[in-house]
Amino acid sequence: MESKKPDNVVHSAENGYNASLLPYGTNVGAPVIKTDDLIAWKTRGIHQLNKEFESKFNELKLQYQKLMEEYEWNELVYNAKFSFEPVIGEIYHLYSGGDANHFLSLIGPTEWNKEHIATFKLNSDKKWILIQ
Repeated sequence: MESKKPDNVVHSAENGYNASLLPYGTNVGAPVIKTDDLIAWKTRGIHQLNKEFESKFNELKLQYQKLMEEYEWNELVYNAKFSFEPVIGEIYHLYSGGDANHFLSLIGPTEWNKEHIATFKLNSDKKWILIQ
């Protein structure tokens, strides 16, 4: 029968006293072995990742809304009446006609009494750029 050893002595039947061979401290003064709090780490990681995804989603949503707005303005201008070939880089004005149709003109909104909708510039890609 083996004699009772105190808890702070490392002893096994196969290895004897092997405290100096173990990869961790075995005496009372050794540093405490604590398990990492992985739940808190995962929660922080998920929270940070969700914020990044939300930020990227909002950025894409804003780009999509801007693209749709550009599309709608271009559709409006291309469906408007005009009897000339627009020149790239020139400024044109979109007006509302009396019959619910729109028309494009070089005449500025201060030069006559028509209902001005917006002012555009044609770029080299044949895209109408809204001028504020």
